[in-house]
Amino acid sequence: MFSVFNTFNASALQILTILSLLLASAAQISFLSSQSNSNSGVNVWPKPRNFSWPQPQQANLLSPNFTITFPDHHKYLSSSVKRYLQLILSEHHLPLVNPSSFIHINTSAPPLLTLSVTVADLSAPLHHGVDESYTLSIPIAGGAADLAAQTAWGAMRGLETFSQLVWGDPSLVAVGVYVWDSPLFGHRGVLLDTSRNFYGVQDMLRTIEAMSANKLNVFHWHITDSHSFPLMVPSEPELASKGSYGSNMHYSPADVTKIVEFGLEHGVRVLPEIDSPGHTGSWAAAYPDIVTCANMFWWPDGVDWADRLASEPGTGHLNPLNPKTYQVLKNIIRDVATLFPEPFYHAGADEIIPGCWKADPTIQSFLSEGGTLSQLLELFVNSTFPYIVSLNRTVVYWEDVLLDDNIKVQSTVLPQEHTILQTWNNGHNNTKRIVSSGYRVIVSSSEFYYLDCGHGDFLGNDSIYDQQTGSVAKDGGSWCGPFKTWQTMYNYDITYGLTEEEVKLVLGGEVALWSEQADPTVLDARIWPRASAVAESLWSGNRDEKGMKRYAEATDRLNEWRSRIVARGVGAEPIQPLWCVRNPGMCNTVN
Repeated sequence: MFSVFNTFNASALQILTILSLLLASAAQISFLSSQSNSNSGVNVWPKPRNFSWPQPQQANLLSPNFTITFPDHHKYLSSSVKRYLQLILSEHHLPLVNPSSFIHINTSAPPLLTLSVTVADLSAPLHHGVDESYTLSIPIAGGAADLAAQTAWGAMRGLETFSQLVWGDPSLVAVGVYVWDSPLFGHRGVLLDTSRNFYGVQDMLRTIEAMSANKLNVFHWHITDSHSFPLMVPSEPELASKGSYGSNMHYSPADVTKIVEFGLEHGVRVLPEIDSPGHTGSWAAAYPDIVTCANMFWWPDGVDWADRLASEPGTGHLNPLNPKTYQVLKNIIRDVATLFPEPFYHAGADEIIPGCWKADPTIQSFLSEGGTLSQLLELFVNSTFPYIVSLNRTVVYWEDVLLDDNIKVQSTVLPQEHTILQTWNNGHNNTKRIVSSGYRVIVSSSEFYYLDCGHGDFLGNDSIYDQQTGSVAKDGGSWCGPFKTWQTMYNYDITYGLTEEEVKLVLGGEVALWSEQADPTVLDARIWPRASAVAESLWSGNRDEKGMKRYAEATDRLNEWRSRIVARGVGAEPIQPLWCVRNPGMCNTVN
C-alpha cells in the first residue's frame, strides 16, 4: 500500500508538473496573442476616453466623392474641415501592421459618403476650459457618419479622430464605430524656446500642426531670454534690431499674426512668454541702463556657485529700481497683449540670481540701507502685475516667484484669481505646495517633462567629460539628465498625491524644449513622439479601464502613430526597430 501510494504520488507530481508547464506555456501564448491583438494597425492617438468598435471589426470603402457637411459660418472650423477633407481623401495611410488580418473588409457594402458635423455653440472662443468634447458615430450601413461637438474646437478634435480611422488605397474606413471623447486636462502644451537658438516660422507652424494632430492645444512660446530678443515689438523696435541674432532672425508682427491664426485654425492657443526680470541680458543691447550684470562672465573664477551671476552663460536682470525699466516693459506688455489674443500672459519670473542684482551699484545701496532682494522682486511684481491684469490677462509665472529658497514674494502679492504658477522643480512636491496654497498650476516637471535633458552640457571647456571610466555625472552630463524616455513621460501622473479638491487646481501639463542644444535641424525628433506620449496621458490618461498602467499596449499604438505622423511630414524619432512591430510581443518582457 505504501509503495503503491508513493508511486501514485510521484505520478501525480509529474502530472502536476506537466500541467503547470502547460499552463505557463498557455499563459505565454496568451500573453503574446494579446499583445499581437492589441494592435490591429488601425488606432486613434491619443486613445479616446470611450471607443467602441465591436468584434468582428469591419471596414467599408470610403467613397471617392466623400464630403464633409458642416456649419460654414465659423472661420476656423471652415479652414479645419477643408484641411481634413483633403487629408482624408489623399493620405492613403498604410499601417505597419496589415489591418486585413484583424478587420473584415466589406467591399460590397455601400461606401461611406458623408461626415455630417454639428456644433452646438459656434461662438465659444479658444480659451482655457473650452469644451473640446465630441461624439463620433460611423454606421456599418454606409451613407453618412455623424460628428457632434459642443464647440468648433471639439469638432476639430473629432475630425482628427475620424481621419485616423481612414487608411489604405483605395481608402477604407472603420465602421460600426462609436466614440465619446473629452480631455482629462484643459491645458496640454509644448513649450519652445526661440531665444537661445532661432526657429523659422515654418518650423513653428509644423510644430503646431503636429500638436493639433496629437490633440495638444497650447503652444507656449518662450520668445525672449538673455541670449536674444527676436520679437519685433512695434513700440520698442530696437530691442530686436539690437538684441536679436540678426535681421534675418526676427519675428515681425505679421509673423506673429500668421502663427496665431495658424494656431486658431488648428485649435491651438499660442501663449506668449516674455521672461523678466531675470533672463533679460539681450535687452541690454538697446537699453544698457536698465539691465544689471549684462555681458559679464556668468561664473567668475574663484567665485562660489552661490555668488554666480547666472545659472548658465548669458547674464542680465532688469533693474527694479530704475523707473525706465517699467516704461520699456509696459510698452512690451501692451504690444504683446495686442499681438496675442490669448488670455494668459506668461511673465516668467524664474531664476532670479542674487549675484546679478548685487552687481549693480544702485541695488548695493538699496541693500546697504536694509532692503532685501525679495523686496526688490516684490517691487517689480507690484509694478507690473496690476498692469498685465488691467489688460484682461491672467498672469502665469514660473513657480520660483513664490517657492524660491532665496528670492520670492509673499502670496498676498499674487491674488489667486489672477495668477497661475508653472512648476518645473521637485516633481510632485512642488505641485502639492502650489495647489495646497490655493493656486492653479501647470505641470512641467523637469524630472519628467523636459525634452532637452540628457544631451550633455554646452560649456566649452568642461573637464567633467575628460573621463576614462565611461560615466558622466548626472547620466548624460546635463543638469537634468538622464534623457526622458517616452515611457517616463507617459507614466508620469501629474496629480499624484493630491486631494480631490487640489486636483481641480491642476490645469494640465507642458513638455518643454529649451534650445541650448536644439535648433530646427533636430526640432521634430526632440519633440516627437515623446510629446505624443504626454498628449495621450493628458487627454485620456495612462491607465486602462481596470486602472492599470497601459504603457505596454501603448507601445504598439505609438509605433503606428509615429509612422503615420512621419508620413505626414513630422520627423519623429523611432521608439523601436521595425522588427518589433513585425513580430508582435517579441520585444516585450515577461519578467
